[in-house]
Amino acid sequence: MSLRKRVAREAATLLYTSQEKEYKQAKKRAAKTLRVRVLPSNLEVAEELDKIAEEKEGSSRRELLLRMRKEALQIMKTLENFNAKLVGSVWRGTAHQNSDIDILTFSQDPKPVLDQLQKYGYRVTSSGWRSVTKVGKKEASFHIHLVLSSGDETEIIVRDYEKLGRLERCEIYGDAVIGLSPSQLLKVLKEIPLEKFVPT
Repeated sequence: MSLRKRVAREAATLLYTSQEKEYKQAKKRAAKTLRVRVLPSNLEVAEELDKIAEEKEGSSRRELLLRMRKEALQIMKTLENFNAKLVGSVWRGTAHQNSDIDILTFSQDPKPVLDQLQKYGYRVTSSGWRSVTKVGKKEASFHIHLVLSSGDETEIIVRDYEKLGRLERCEIYGDAVIGLSPSQLLKVLKEIPLEKFVPT
């Protein structure tokens, strides 16, 4: 196994076991553990993470993805007025036992999104503003965390309405984060429920 692959595998293990949350930190820690200076790409780590999840979870992983996609559809139907989109590992089809459901919404004010979720009986565990720096610019978005009756966790990101339609580049796969709308997700569930949306 090449050095890059060993670091990628170690970083993927750290992410899979939730010892690290971010790819960047996982790669640095993996390189330090293995006493090397080689840093693999995020894509190389993602590929190893996918392999680890497959090895450890087998067929239960497919059941999990199917359940999470169905749960995502229910939440998105509730938030249809906010242009809800499924993003993250549940959209990609790479979800594993420690994954959560990521849904992107758009609203001038996060309160109506929060109110809508509470109206439909979703259990909000935390919510608040978060700032990130993207291409040298600080951007704020509102994050709502839910725990579903299945125990699955969901993160709903509320962005300013003016950001609707603006495509972002994925930091892991390098492609555009397109995601799935409720109608697109419904079609996937009917026709190709376990489809992966990753660059080949």
